[in-house]
Amino acid sequence: MLHAFTLNNGQLGRLPVVMDADLESIRPVWVDMVAATEEEIEWVERNFRLNLPRPEHLRDIEASARFFEHEGTLHLRSDFLSGKESHSHSVAVAFVLSGDTLISIHEEELPIFRLLRMRLRAESGDIEDCRDVLVDLYGMDVEFSADALEEVYADLGRVSQSVLSSPLSDHQAGASLAEIAQAEHVNGRIRRNVMDTQRALSFLIRSRRLSPAQIEEVHQIQQDIESLEGHTAFLFDKVNFLMDTTVGFININQNRIVRLFSVVSVALLPPTLIASIYGMNFEYMPELGWSLGYPLALLLMGLTVILPFWYFYRKGWLK
Repeated sequence: MLHAFTLNNGQLGRLPVVMDADLESIRPVWVDMVAATEEEIEWVERNFRLNLPRPEHLRDIEASARFFEHEGTLHLRSDFLSGKESHSHSVAVAFVLSGDTLISIHEEELPIFRLLRMRLRAESGDIEDCRDVLVDLYGMDVEFSADALEEVYADLGRVSQSVLSSPLSDHQAGASLAEIAQAEHVNGRIRRNVMDTQRALSFLIRSRRLSPAQIEEVHQIQQDIESLEGHTAFLFDKVNFLMDTTVGFININQNRIVRLFSVVSVALLPPTLIASIYGMNFEYMPELGWSLGYPLALLLMGLTVILPFWYFYRKGWLK
């Protein structure tokens, strides 16, 4: 699918593209290719006289080859966050800055791209060229990451309340561990995403393609990224604390079970000893000919069971 846009007084105007000739008659400021077919990619390559990366190959690009310049054309490959909470994942996006046109290629629709298109179509902005579109996309990506971090804060707050308010059962501890692991997963993706954005912005500044106003906006985005890095580091510490606390409750529950078995085994030692002695086949026994010998042995076995359990209960070892 192709989305082509022209610029008019800071607003993006969408142009219909249904065939190759539609691209020849216009000079768009932005061409957004979402899960484009091979035919659509060839249309763009033929009209702009360049080679575009295929969407299925974006993940195969080496980290050291994500940002480069070739024959006056800038090539960037960045990860953009898509979805939130349990559905959060990164989508690889390739940008090609050719002349006065920005070409973006990605395999699925991204909320950041859709929101920018809606905002720039609805109101006049400060968009002057395709580089403004690219910088705004990176700025909105940082804002989206900040919103996702706020949701991680809220999720960890609920987990903290459940973990620290009262002792946890094994089932509750397992559920808490799953929520903590999910929060760590999202936080890690956000941290990786903003680091990738920071690299892309640094490359744009070094390319010397940005105007002074655009460079100032990039510096502001980089400051926002630095603040987000502090938040992600704090969340990592909070995740580790909650993980250790939850695992501590699991260990306490396991120790309680082991202690109970230890107490029971100790309490059953005296009757086991008596039973083993009186269960032997002696030829001569002290109580031989005494009819109350074995009943007395059974009574003694019962007392040696009850008395230790009563003592352990008084000491609180069975609670």
